[in-house]
Amino acid sequence: MAAHPRHYSLFDKLITNADQALRTLVPGAATAERSTPASQRGAAELSDSERQHAAGLMRINHTGEVCAQALYQGQALTAKLPQVRDAMEEAAREEVDHLVWCEQRIHDLGSHTSRLNPLFYGLSFGIGALAGKVSDKVSLGFVAATEEQVCKHLTHHMTELPIQDEKSKAVLLQMLEDEARHATTAINAGGYKFPAPVKFLMAGMAKVMTKSTYRV
Repeated sequence: MAAHPRHYSLFDKLITNADQALRTLVPGAATAERSTPASQRGAAELSDSERQHAAGLMRINHTGEVCAQALYQGQALTAKLPQVRDAMEEAAREEVDHLVWCEQRIHDLGSHTSRLNPLFYGLSFGIGALAGKVSDKVSLGFVAATEEQVCKHLTHHMTELPIQDEKSKAVLLQMLEDEARHATTAINAGGYKFPAPVKFLMAGMAKVMTKSTYRV
């Protein structure tokens, strides 16, 4: 006899999300399924200023992954269709690799993750839950638009990193490939294509995050 899928109560979902939040926000708590691309590149000599700059950029990217975790978890909490909810949870699992890779690289550069991460996690979770509550189409569209912004940041950061910092660039390159795929998948699944004014507003919000987490 085939087993019936378990239906989780709202309380069960909240407990699961609280656990995921701790795994995201507590340094060293998350575990990647894939090894970091940085391990495939040789170490390079960086000056103190270059090291600080690279760490600042990787800190921004780490906070971006914190936001992605929160966004996906919030959307999964309120998604209406099971397949959309499953897609959100799968995307969140894939993003864990990025979270861990960035954290490892920041540590190797002798720096720390952003102290503002809990704030950005809470905001992103709320936005994701709201998007999922509106409709799955809007929720998927928000994923696509967010990943589009992330891809722009990653591309820009690869040009901003010290030219000899191949380890950080390797991490960002793999992240860029994954994020672009997530955006395409969301649109193909029926995501709403947000108009330019909405994307402009999202870019402005992203700029606030990047400016505040570069050093803090």
